[in-house]
Amino acid sequence: MRLDKYLKVSRLIKRRTLAKEVSDSGRILVNDRIAKSSTKVKEDDIIEITFGTKIVSIKVLKLLDSTKKEDAQTMYEIIAEKSL
Repeated sequence: MRLDKYLKVSRLIKRRTLAKEVSDSGRILVNDRIAKSSTKVKEDDIIEITFGTKIVSIKVLKLLDSTKKEDAQTMYEIIAEKSL
């Protein structure tokens, strides 16, 4: 699954266009490599997202094409959150 779609479906980022902009600006790492919006995401990948002054690391648990709001949090596990 593409990174921008995963971020939108899992509701880590609200809109796919915003997820594309964030990833193409170099603020997202997948397995410690800078990721573009088209990067393929697999289960057990580690995604690190920089939100302003906060860095959130998550582990991909499952890939779903669409989810309900309640089920979106089952797609990932937050590993760490740190402030810059």
